[in-house]
Amino acid sequence: MKSRSDDLFFLLSVVDSGSFSGAAEQLEVSVTRVSRAVTRLEQSLNTTLLNRTTRKVGLTEEGRLFVEKVRGGLRALEEAEEQLAIRKQRPAGRLRVDAANPFLLHQIVPHVREFRSTYPDIELELTASDTIVDLLERRIDIAIRIGALDDSTLHTRAIGRSPLSVVASPEYLERRGGCAAPADLQEHDIIGFTAPESLNIWHLGEGMRMSPTIRASSGEAVRQLCLRGNGIAYLSRFMIANDLEKGDLVELLDGYIVRPNPRELVNAVYYRNTTLSARIQVFLDFFAQRWRRL
Repeated sequence: MKSRSDDLFFLLSVVDSGSFSGAAEQLEVSVTRVSRAVTRLEQSLNTTLLNRTTRKVGLTEEGRLFVEKVRGGLRALEEAEEQLAIRKQRPAGRLRVDAANPFLLHQIVPHVREFRSTYPDIELELTASDTIVDLLERRIDIAIRIGALDDSTLHTRAIGRSPLSVVASPEYLERRGGCAAPADLQEHDIIGFTAPESLNIWHLGEGMRMSPTIRASSGEAVRQLCLRGNGIAYLSRFMIANDLEKGDLVELLDGYIVRPNPRELVNAVYYRNTTLSARIQVFLDFFAQRWRRL
């Protein structure tokens, strides 16, 4: 084989990060080492894999085809190694999990220590994305997605539902007055999302399209703004259950909210052409018990 496996990992890191410096930072090595690895690959293959400019690095057509095959090969290698571990009843290997930042913070991070204690041979890698990401390009094994799904290339495992609530802080309500009916929302500050706009539709009656006074790109940012008395928000219970229990947030208009609705859905997704590996299976089984309480 002409290509060294370390060089292949370096190449994928450059592609995924978009630069040699980004790959070096990700791998905690020098830029020179990354550059030499890619150059060594190109020389061994007698092919230019990357177009280098002062602003960015992009794949040549030959590079795109090569990287596509390399990703498949490395995934097959991971599965082969995992099959050996399964024979010993020890799920092992790297498991990459992606979720929206609030879900990651409130529903995954609190249980990581117990999961690692139960499955010490699984190397857990967590990423937070508040937008939909390409699982294959980012090498994600499992993604937790909230809301209805329309991607037919994905396997889906339903985790459950997390009801949405209209909430505000006691301090805000004391300062601005109560909110007894949906029409009263016109007199209040609304905290919403920058995108997608569908997140600013609240399931009150036939649905109300809100015009937020303040917008944020992250559900966690919306929660923090609400906790600090900036207005009224519409948030999933999985991130505000403790706030409601402690009285830091107050639930409003509960009798007007239409349930169930598509935004309550919580799913784990992975690629349809991926065998359900042991490490994916044990992760889903482990967290399913804890996420039933969403």
